[in-house]
Amino acid sequence: MMPLRETFKARGHPNVRSTHRTTLMTTTDDHLSTKGDCIIAVSAEKGLRDLDPRIKEAIRREGSTVRLIIETEGKTFTVEGFGDPRLTLSHPSDMVIRKSGYICDRTLMIRADKAACDIDNFMIELLRKEKCQISLIIEASL
Repeated sequence: MMPLRETFKARGHPNVRSTHRTTLMTTTDDHLSTKGDCIIAVSAEKGLRDLDPRIKEAIRREGSTVRLIIETEGKTFTVEGFGDPRLTLSHPSDMVIRKSGYICDRTLMIRADKAACDIDNFMIELLRKEKCQISLIIEASL
């Protein structure tokens, strides 16, 4: 079965630090303080609440795999994890990828294979540019 796919845009920010060891996050907010060390993209076109109902259904299936692909200026970073029937996928502004199994309304996937700290320095420099256009691609499959 082909994975369901949803693509949307975000942008970079000078305060992107990308040092968090267990999470990675995107937000629709346009401001980022230096405390947000897991946030890798701002001004995202979508929060979890805005995702297509079909991809939400796929993410909530038992045994589903979820992938987030981050693309900018020819560089790609991919993180893979798992969906869960308990995910609400309801937060209006945030999407959080977690290495742990913790679930809240901001969680997109759990037991992910990477976090913000795993993004290489060259890509982090790109994500720090305010004019940086970022494509975010979510895929879900069984």
